Amino acid sequence: MRALRTEHGVTIRAVREALDYAERTLRIERLLLSKELRTDAGKLFLDKYGQLIELPTAGQLAMRLVFEEHLKRVEWDEWKFPVRLYPFVSADSRAPRTIAIDPKVAFGRPVVARAGISTAAIAGRIDAKEPAAEVAADFDLTVEEVEQAVLYERAA
Repeated sequence: MRALRTEHGVTIRAVREALDYAERTLRIERLLLSKELRTDAGKLFLDKYGQLIELPTAGQLAMRLVFEEHLKRVEWDEWKFPVRLYPFVSADSRAPRTIAIDPKVAFGRPVVARAGISTAAIAGRIDAKEPAAEVAADFDLTVEEVEQAVLYERAA
């Protein structure tokens, strides 16, 4: 429950409504222990019958393809625990995995995946009016990686 509230932004009310809906309508007991339970952007979903069902809003079907695109950008360990995230920097779902968030690298702060350089450090140099090519050369990055780091920092 705490993880749903603090890490995923799901309200207690939404959890209660989801539990009630799952028990009453879908006949699912112990929803919080279900392997089909998913969360995104403060909402709870149930992966049932090949569909994502949004639980607190009386079972609306979610946009499964969008959700799956986000899940493709997560690396999982052998216990199916998420260990690294490659956030979207642009709206293009085929965008390269330039930026990574990994608790084992830079204390979980976003970095350029290939080099482990903090996106904040790169953006700071760009904010100081240094040319992107010079920043790229100093960190042994491509100009595209520098641009992606700055885009990520602006969006965050």
